[in-house]
Amino acid sequence: MLVVKALHLTFVVSWFAGLFYLPRLFVNHAMVEDAATRERLALMEHKLYRFMTPLGILAVVLGFWLWFGFGDRFGNAGWLHAKTLLVVFLIAYHLYCGRLMRDFAAGRNTRSHVWFRVFNEIPVLVLVAVVFLAVLKPF
Repeated sequence: MLVVKALHLTFVVSWFAGLFYLPRLFVNHAMVEDAATRERLALMEHKLYRFMTPLGILAVVLGFWLWFGFGDRFGNAGWLHAKTLLVVFLIAYHLYCGRLMRDFAAGRNTRSHVWFRVFNEIPVLVLVAVVFLAVLKPF
């Protein structure tokens, strides 16, 4: 089970790297004026999204493997249910990033770079909450 845990953590860290960087690309994309740079950023966003999606899937699958592999040892672990709810939110965030990426590629972005700067901070807050839940197991 320790190998599964180590792989889970590796894929979570890798997935979060993408969740941190893709919205940062959106910030830059929203500020750019010239077509060549917009195309380059759209390509970078697409490649990053294609790379980070399997990482996220593996992180989630291994997380559920850990959960169901431990069976009754978690008991009534409310912290785990809260963490799972945050993971569901992260999946929705990831999918929404895909939509934003497609909007940029099609020239349909309507949001400012300031909005993307705020949007970029969401996974940081979720990560802090998930780590505190997993380490402290407060309830």
